[in-house]
Amino acid sequence: MTDLYPAADERELLRQAAAAHTAASADLEAFLRRLPEVPEPADITEYANLLTREERARGDRQDAADAAGLQLPSMESE
Repeated sequence: MTDLYPAADERELLRQAAAAHTAASADLEAFLRRLPEVPEPADITEYANLLTREERARGDRQDAADAAGLQLPSMESE
């Protein structure tokens, strides 16, 4: 039996991960644009949640890039 939906290749998974990271970054930016001058505890909680989501999405994007063969040499100073 043939699969109706073939498995996504590594490049498509990378594109999806990049799109998710872009969306998470855009949500974080939108929050920062409406952030009041004096943040309240709810603002700090929302920021923490958005930042966590963005960082997780960035990690997923990097993992997908590695799986697609886009490993970069270390950019850290030696």
